[in-house]
Amino acid sequence: MIRLIAPSVTVCLALAGCAGSYAAPEPARPAPGTCDAGAVQSYVGQKANGETGAAILAGSKARALRWGPPNSAWTMDYREDRVNVRYDAGMTITAITCG
Repeated sequence: MIRLIAPSVTVCLALAGCAGSYAAPEPARPAPGTCDAGAVQSYVGQKANGETGAAILAGSKARALRWGPPNSAWTMDYREDRVNVRYDAGMTITAITCG
């Protein structure tokens, strides 16, 4: 039994020595074209049209814009490079999200 413990202790001590030299990886940076809906929340309440759509697309830094008309169904696919703009029957923007 003692013969089995000695090699195990040696391996554990060797691994413990490596643990102190581990450096945590840097956090991943967002890829170019990643949507930032927080930057364009000021457009909620404004009229949905081509001009506001272009401004939302540019301000969110997304690559694609998806309009969400009232009472419409959306696919659940998530794209980090897309900004979603929902609007009501009066063409007023009600929500801006990414995905």
